[in-house]
Amino acid sequence: MEHQNLSATEAMDKLKEGNKRYLEAESNTGDISPKIRQKTCDEGQSPYAIVITCSDSRVIPESIFMAGIGELFTIRVAGNVMDNHQLGSVEYAADHLGSNLVVVLGHTHCGAVGATIGSEPAGFVKYITDEIKAAIGEEKDEFKASCLNVQRSVTRIKEGLKLTDADKLKVCGAVYHIDTGRVEFLD
Repeated sequence: MEHQNLSATEAMDKLKEGNKRYLEAESNTGDISPKIRQKTCDEGQSPYAIVITCSDSRVIPESIFMAGIGELFTIRVAGNVMDNHQLGSVEYAADHLGSNLVVVLGHTHCGAVGATIGSEPAGFVKYITDEIKAAIGEEKDEFKASCLNVQRSVTRIKEGLKLTDADKLKVCGAVYHIDTGRVEFLD
């Protein structure tokens, strides 16, 4: 697979190029063929990037970055918040699958961020909004709040996995603009 063991920089370039193609696309050009399904079944996966993003049905990393089967290791949770389960998934993809780039992908018009800003949720949703509240404090601007929330998750990954600048694994934040399809990398 041509995307196997890409450096963090090469993976970032591949994501940016994919998003550029996505902005004009009518359909996804990622390889979803029977051949790639069989190849990844026989040989396993080797995703070039790990993407942690929201569960929002409008945010589809494989489409946003024009990726096919086996190219992205995607972790989805409402509000793209991090806990030990997500950290374990990142650690697995980095250590066992050879991915060298982690992208925390927030988005505009995020329901979880909006719920944190505008209400006091109860039930299990409160676990998510409490985490977002810790990230955004009293911020009321939705875009700024989404960026702060992304940055908190980036920091949680770096601290949780004890990453330094010298490590091969790189972590960055980004925001997907639902209205235009553009991904804005924050780092």
